[in-house]
Amino acid sequence: MLSLGGTHRVFLCRHAVDFRKAHDGLCAIIRDEFRDDPFSGDVFAFFNRAKDRIKLVVWDRNGFWLCYKRLEKGTFPFAVSGEGRVEIEQGQLAMILEGIEWNKMKKSLQFSSTIVITPRNGAAS
Repeated sequence: MLSLGGTHRVFLCRHAVDFRKAHDGLCAIIRDEFRDDPFSGDVFAFFNRAKDRIKLVVWDRNGFWLCYKRLEKGTFPFAVSGEGRVEIEQGQLAMILEGIEWNKMKKSLQFSSTIVITPRNGAAS
């Protein structure tokens, strides 16, 4: 099970990459193509041309984690096009890894955008 903290940002590479690349090759893409810092602690996700494999790269204090998932059947259900990277939410990454089509899901807002705090004496602040 993959567990990420709330501060991790997740970036998905828009184009397929050569899966012979390991830590150093993927970090070169992060640094040179994305113009990001591979040591930032952000999660970078890459997929192969057939979309049946995905690699996640993240820096963790003293080394890189390389998580790799290969599907035995089917493909990962997402469609992105273009060059560079796109930022996705951690929930979207979890849905991709579970095989849920996140671009067809509807996100409901269950939280208020404004908060009113009233002190104990009943006057509004």
